Parts: sequence; structure tokens; C-alpha cells
Amino acid sequence: MHLSVPRWFRRAALAATALAVGSATLLTAHPQRAAGAQPPFKIGLLIPTSGNFAAPGEFMKQGLELYLAEHHDMLGGRHVVIDQADTQGNPAIGLTEARRLVEQDHVDVIVGPLSNAVDQAIIPYLTAHKVPAIYPVLSPDDITQRTPAHYVVRTSAASSQTTQPLGDYAYKVLKYRKVATIAFDFSFGWQSIGGMVATFQGDGGKVEKQIWTPLTASDYSPYLSEIPRNVDAVFCSFSGAAAVNFIKQYKAFGLKMPLVCQGNTVDESTLPATGPAAVGIISALHYSAALDTPANKAFVAAYTKAYGHEPSYYAEGTFDAGLILDHAIASLHGNVANTQAFLEALRSVHVSDAPRGPIAFDAYGNPVENVYIRRTEEVHGTLEDVVIKTYPHVSQFWTFNPKTFLAHPVYSRTYPPCNACT
Repeated sequence: MHLSVPRWFRRAALAATALAVGSATLLTAHPQRAAGAQPPFKIGLLIPTSGNFAAPGEFMKQGLELYLAEHHDMLGGRHVVIDQADTQGNPAIGLTEARRLVEQDHVDVIVGPLSNAVDQAIIPYLTAHKVPAIYPVLSPDDITQRTPAHYVVRTSAASSQTTQPLGDYAYKVLKYRKVATIAFDFSFGWQSIGGMVATFQGDGGKVEKQIWTPLTASDYSPYLSEIPRNVDAVFCSFSGAAAVNFIKQYKAFGLKMPLVCQGNTVDESTLPATGPAAVGIISALHYSAALDTPANKAFVAAYTKAYGHEPSYYAEGTFDAGLILDHAIASLHGNVANTQAFLEALRSVHVSDAPRGPIAFDAYGNPVENVYIRRTEEVHGTLEDVVIKTYPHVSQFWTFNPKTFLAHPVYSRTYPPCNACT
């Protein structure tokens, strides 16, 4: 279905932005608009709106809608329509919906999906049909590493990009020496945990146990019973409804070891449902709604005014996808017919003042951006991911030499090997 942003919504969002920033611009100076009438630019928004990941999927929709509302439904001088499709978090359904968007609805670009499993399922199709896509949330490491996905522009981060600093922080700052890990048993879980384990073990830490849980798990008690009680902390990585269930059950199980988690585990989209059990969790991500910058405060104010709740990483991701599309389309004067030129323009965008902070792309087409270490706290009755340390301009390779990094296997269920598991 085609969804233009309603006028009432646009007025509300623009009013909120004006209130938040006055006459100042929300982000960097807007690109020069292209002249001349052109057909609408069609975005295929491929997100989960049902199933376990429906909540973050709704935030993704809202983030993109907000950017369009603030820019009069225009990107780079082109009027925009959104064609939405529900992946249900299922790779097979995601692929079917991607085909519909491309072959029946003839979208110009796909924005989404959310799940790494759906990400991977549609890449061969995008490649075969030469369809440009923006992946605005964490996605498989190798699409900008060993097996590049030429038609995908990742505007978020690699799955391990935010957790490599977190493993280093756990060892050097938190002084943890022995940990266990627990996470989803698929590529996102493997790679996000792999980043933590690689740096933590590289610094001298020991990993005593690694536990992997099925995507369909709702009862975590069999897995929680496997966690060693003599570790300093537990590394974890979950998202959506699974994150809520895991954290609540972890606390109810009586486990006292601190949780150190990939940031999606305590994302703002699920924190209200998680409740007080999340307090004290240390996490890492390239965004927090509590980030104290003018650009983010303006974004949060506009978003909260429009939707009645704070944004999440998922919302900020699609908001910035709109920002990057806007700059790229404007640089081409609205003409995106040449797919290769369009992809190059997208990867050439450099934003200095997005809500998350600066965004640039490395030689491999992956964003270089800040990573924030956060602690979940209750602030004035609301749970927030308070930023306690910023790692600026973090590469997907962390501090490793890219060629050396790429000579090793992608982080997986068995790599890096656990150095103290019995």
C-alpha cells in the first residue's frame, strides 16, 4: 500500500521542531533542491509490523515518517511515497515481500529490513535484480567485509561494530576477568557476541561458557540454569520481545551477575515493557535517546511530540536513512536512474550533525561513527540509556588492521573460539 504522510502529522511534527530549535536548523545545512517536475520517488519500507519484532518495526516506520514530515514529503527535490511491506521477521516472507515491492510496485529503493536473517535472505535477490537498498539497523558484518553486498548501503553499523568497544570496556574499565555469554542462535547473536568476546579475550579476559538460544524461545529458564555462577558478568545480545523476556526472567531467576549487553537488548522501544529489571545494565550502541547534543534534543522533542514517546535506535536509524537519501538524491539533482551513480552518491554522504552524531563511510562502504557506552537508569520516573562514555569515530574494524581483520573468519557460533569453556 502507498502511504503519504498525513498533513495533520506533518503540521504536528513541524510545530514540534520549531518549538525545539526555533529558527535554527535541525541538522546540517539542507542540500540544494533540484528543479523540475519528476515522478515520485518510491521507497519500499520492508519492516516487521507483526510478530516478535513488531515493536521495533513500528519505531522504524515512525522515524522515516518523521523525516519526511519535516521535509514536506520531499527528498532531494523529489516527492516521496512509501510502499510498506510486513516481513513478520521471517526470511521467506521478507523475500516474497521484497519481490512484490520491486516487480509489482517498482520501488526506487528498499529501506529495511530489521532482522539479520531477513537481511541475508534478500541480498541475492537485490544483487540479481540490481535493486538499491538501505539497511538502517544493525546488519551482518560481511556485507561490508568479506562478501560485500554491492547494492546494499548500510547506514547503521555492522553487528559487531558496537560490541568490540564494549568488550574492551568490560575488561579495561569495569575490570571484569571472567564472563559467560548468552544470545540469539543466529548471525546477529553470533556476531554481536563475537565482537565482545574477541576484544575481551584479546585484552586477557576469560570466557567460561557460551549459551545460544533459539529465536522462538520464550522460556529462558533452561538456558539460565546453564550460566556459571562464578563469573564476574554475563555478556548478552537480544532484541524485541525476546529482550524483554530474557531480562525479566534473568532477574526473577535470582542471578546477581551484572549484565553487559549489545544495545538492542535495552532499546527504548522495549524498555517500558522491560521495566525496573533493566536498571544497571551496561550496553553499547551508536545511539541513545539520552544523548545530550542539540541535534538529538531537537530530534527527540519532535519525535516525542508526534508520537507520545521517546525515539529508539530503530527510529533514529530510519530518520538518518531519510537524511542520507535526501543528501544523495539532491547531489544527483533528483536523477537516480543510474543505479551505480546513486549507490556511489549514498556512500559519499558525510553528515556532521545527525541525532546520533557524525556519520561518514569508510573505504568498504560502512559507517564510521561514535559508539556510546550506556547504563540503563531510572531518570525522573523513566528508564533511559544514560551515556557514560563515548568512543568517537569507531570503525567496523575497531583498532585492528583491516587486512589482518579480514584474513580471519567472520564472527560466528564458533569463532572466536571460547578460551576457557569446558
